[in-house]
Amino acid sequence: MAFVQANGLVFHGADIGRREAPAIVFSNSLGSDFRIWQDVAERLAGRYRILLYDKRGHGLSDAPPGPYTIDDYTGDLLALLDHFGIAETAVVGVSVGGMIAQRVAVRAPQRVKALVLCSTAVKIGTAEGWAARVAAIRSGGIASIADAILVNWFTPGFRHDRAADYAGWRNMLARMPVEGYIGTCAALRDADLRANAADIAAPTLCVAGEHDGSAPPELVWATADLIAGARFTVMEGAAHIPSVEKPDNLAVLIETHLREAGHG
Repeated sequence: MAFVQANGLVFHGADIGRREAPAIVFSNSLGSDFRIWQDVAERLAGRYRILLYDKRGHGLSDAPPGPYTIDDYTGDLLALLDHFGIAETAVVGVSVGGMIAQRVAVRAPQRVKALVLCSTAVKIGTAEGWAARVAAIRSGGIASIADAILVNWFTPGFRHDRAADYAGWRNMLARMPVEGYIGTCAALRDADLRANAADIAAPTLCVAGEHDGSAPPELVWATADLIAGARFTVMEGAAHIPSVEKPDNLAVLIETHLREAGHG
């Protein structure tokens, strides 16, 4: 793991796997850090160079005053790729991380060899919904709405059968920097990527969680329909964070897609 400076901020990240291998960078959801990808990354590290990072406002990375924009996050990721000397990569993103992935593919198409978009869309939520979430956090903190958020993150079976894991992921969410979380809510509120979806040229796989309440399968499918040649699949038994609930399944989907795209 490493702390690096890029785009004027300090980021927490991990550069693992085979240095000479094709690269994959993973981008996180709102309220999570790069640990949500670790089980998937371990399964892929034998064939790929893996870059994990906490985006601005999250985990151990800097949390500058918001609001943020998707282009802020995109600039951060491109700067991180430069720092680590990664000229070309596959980008795997979940939720807002999937929006960042879409934007990177539009802004720097020559650098993106393939996309895997998990539990994401070109537009997520409404201005009213994001305002209500920010107001609730200002009033009672992230912990006050953590369980309502996690209902969408994980299936009932996960929450019941893996109670210790659930408690740990709840701790991660509740301990996120408040201003970083709210700054990201603003980015999500303002982000509408529909106009450029058709410009994405990288081979794209869109993955929806069967039980996702934040980005339901029909929302993910609608985004796949805007991207030329995009494939769409529904992961059974998963909700919003398939990398935690179904890491084996997701790793197979990612590796198969990247091989078919000629990346690895």
